[in-house]
Amino acid sequence: MAESFLQSNFANRIGGDQFGKDTKIYKFEKIKRAKRAAMAENPGVELIDMGVGEPDDMAFPPVVNAMKSEVEKWENRIYADNGCADFKAAAARYMKALYGVELDPDTEICHSIGSKSSLSLLPSCFINPGDIALLTIPGYPVMGTWTKYLGGEVINLPLLEENGYLPDLDSLTDDQKKRAKLLYLNYPNNPTGATATEEFFQKAVNFAKENHILIVSDAAYAPLNFKGKPLSILSIPGAMDCAVELHSMSKGFNMTGWRLGWVCGNALAVKAFATVKDNADSGQFLAIQKAAIAALDDQAAITPAISEKYERRLTSMVNTLKKLGFNAKVPAGSFYLYVKAPKASSDGTKFATGEDFSQWLIKTKLISSVPWDDVGPYVRFSATFVARGGKAEEDRVLAEFANRLADAKFEF
Repeated sequence: MAESFLQSNFANRIGGDQFGKDTKIYKFEKIKRAKRAAMAENPGVELIDMGVGEPDDMAFPPVVNAMKSEVEKWENRIYADNGCADFKAAAARYMKALYGVELDPDTEICHSIGSKSSLSLLPSCFINPGDIALLTIPGYPVMGTWTKYLGGEVINLPLLEENGYLPDLDSLTDDQKKRAKLLYLNYPNNPTGATATEEFFQKAVNFAKENHILIVSDAAYAPLNFKGKPLSILSIPGAMDCAVELHSMSKGFNMTGWRLGWVCGNALAVKAFATVKDNADSGQFLAIQKAAIAALDDQAAITPAISEKYERRLTSMVNTLKKLGFNAKVPAGSFYLYVKAPKASSDGTKFATGEDFSQWLIKTKLISSVPWDDVGPYVRFSATFVARGGKAEEDRVLAEFANRLADAKFEF
């Protein structure tokens, strides 16, 4: 069959005339395919899903009830565009109550259809060909992908255990600092679970102001902080001059599939985001925004309960992995456990990368994980595994996890 004329029309940013002909697959799509294949080959066997981080519980009942009420209201049928004033006001109350940050809901907050959407749109506000976005690795790649789409360059800053999983901003050259427009930070961090200190945030703010760079602080996991009070970079002196922060209803409120968050901080940067967003989407369904108000105004009852659950699970996961030989430690936040992959197992299998180990886990043990090989062979286990019967069910799942790996006798 003749090749479609479209093959030569694809943009170079997605592969040009070779689009669709390579075998490269987006990391999380590859994981989902491996899960489907493993379940198909092992019907009736429980899959232990510690891979993609999707909470195993629903939104809390008051939020669900609010959604039921709002979805029936005639006035909520219309386009939301750049947001609902009531939602923005609730986000401002939340930022004040939890982080001590005062924001003008009219000029310093704009809702988003989740953090992923925000990260894909922000480069369009700032990146021209030749500009640089500074990203931390391992990490979420979306902002870097879009920077490259726009002709920009990505400089990766490694997150190493010996540095407390904080990037070394002093490692950048003068040319890199001159061309940099965006600095991406994510704390509590995905995948390491590390948190930032006030001292580091102050250093980052000073660095950004000195070099005329906008900090994009991805705070999706900020409420899930196990050591001390949750921290917003916007509480740091000078941050409002050089930073925006991305917040999410997904992780701290069990609302992953609802796709709602907000961008807040520097008014001019928020205005730029809103302008680009207005040309990219028509806003999240108003009923979802209004139902989320019930969550934001009840955060003191909701988020600590969720955080306590994940800390309990992560502690149990660490204890389980230590018995199997892993050098695991309870993270400071998030719901992720980031550990070095073993070099081999007693069945003779060698693991040169985290990817090798992750594929072995899903194919032979029906355990899903996420590999990260950016700074060495690591894997990430998520505490969002399905265990809806409380601690007793969590203990059962982890006992099954340990049982499946009991005879592996890993070499590290």
